[in-house]
Amino acid sequence: MAAPGVQALKRAGAALEGLTLLPAEPGEALHTRTERTLRAAISQGRLPQGVRLPGHRPLAAALGVSRNTLVDALSQLEIEGYVEVRGRSGTRVCVPPDEDMPPSPPPLPLSAWARRALSGQVEDAGGEYPFDLRIGQPVPELYPARAWAQALARRAAAPREGEGLRDPLGPPETRRALAAYLRSERGAQVTPEMILLTGGTQSSLDALSRILLEPGRLAVTEQPGYPGAQAAFAATGARLLGAAVDDGGLRPAELPQRADLLYLTPACQYPTTVTLGAARRQAVIRWARQAGAFVLEDDYAADLHHRGRPPSVLQGQAPDRVILLGSFSKSLAPVTRSGFVVAPPEVTEVLSRTRPLTDRVPGVLDALALADVLASGAYARHLRRARALLAHRCGALLTALRAELPGWNALPARAGLHLYVRLPPGSDEQETVARAARLGVGLTPARPLGPAHEPAVLLAFGHLSPEALRQAVRRLRPLK
Repeated sequence: MAAPGVQALKRAGAALEGLTLLPAEPGEALHTRTERTLRAAISQGRLPQGVRLPGHRPLAAALGVSRNTLVDALSQLEIEGYVEVRGRSGTRVCVPPDEDMPPSPPPLPLSAWARRALSGQVEDAGGEYPFDLRIGQPVPELYPARAWAQALARRAAAPREGEGLRDPLGPPETRRALAAYLRSERGAQVTPEMILLTGGTQSSLDALSRILLEPGRLAVTEQPGYPGAQAAFAATGARLLGAAVDDGGLRPAELPQRADLLYLTPACQYPTTVTLGAARRQAVIRWARQAGAFVLEDDYAADLHHRGRPPSVLQGQAPDRVILLGSFSKSLAPVTRSGFVVAPPEVTEVLSRTRPLTDRVPGVLDALALADVLASGAYARHLRRARALLAHRCGALLTALRAELPGWNALPARAGLHLYVRLPPGSDEQETVARAARLGVGLTPARPLGPAHEPAVLLAFGHLSPEALRQAVRRLRPLK
């Protein structure tokens, strides 16, 4: 019969046979991961009370870590009372297994809002490609680094400068500069008191959804359309209805008799990039008044137009029914996190009073720097350069597509950072994207953005040079 010490070593050896490090947590150090693995093995009874662990080197080898990492982990477990180090007698487990510990954690008790929010998200396919034409790419050239850095430095050097730093709408001087810009450049009917500064369009959509929608109310979105808006509306429990888009934009005849809210991208429809004409704009305003609905006008790409001047905002025609959303994350850079809402005074009042439930004020330093960039004319100068650059790259991509893939029908974009490209009839959209990936080119399928009636893909162009765009299209020639 084996001695007790030998039996203990055998038990420890058997337990170590299947012992592997638990999956790493984000940012977790290796010694912490080792501690967590051994702590779980003791609590679950895989390393029972009284068992003597093997020496440091074999135990470290079993876990796939260095001896020093193991020693650090055991030292922490000794402090916590899980093990006892007895010199030449080795290290022994001191505590019994936790009999009450469930085999796996119970499901997270999510709220109905969280479940709806998660179900409405569209996951990125991921992956890296030699030529990545997927939408959402940052454009380093669209960042007036010098002007922005100077504005930030000046404001950071005088942190008490500026009035109303605790104003829930945002600093008044920023709202004054923004109101002047929107009146002169976008034809908006706006005063500083109608503006709420936000962290970007998605935070604007979330705030408006919470005060305008709830279970039983109806929100209408373009189809295909922006999934971020659809997800924000669905999270409230409101009913969603899609209104079809054609080459003239949203079709007003698709709108229901009654609704609470309509999300619209009239200047540059997302994702098709078409512009809503004057007759349809008037029809939408008539519908909004008759239906008692607010129109959420997302002006996401107007500053990045590259074919003539953009149309004036719909808000300028009906400031009592249209809520204007905008952001500088594309025209400046995503890191600025500077967005805004222009709404009727009664809506702005509710937004300002409910804002403290989520955040007291927007990013004040960025907001004050934005005021300087707008008021100094630096933003206007930056846009002139950015528009020329985007027009050149958009033209290069269109020319390459016509030459190399004549069966792919790209809609000419007046603004924005991508093209909407119809695939040849009978094409399988997902298969086209998969084949392009195998050729080293990343594309975005149009179908996740809504129940599109045709196979189409989106090609981003703003972040790549004309030559890179031409090379990417040449790689796609086997797909024609």
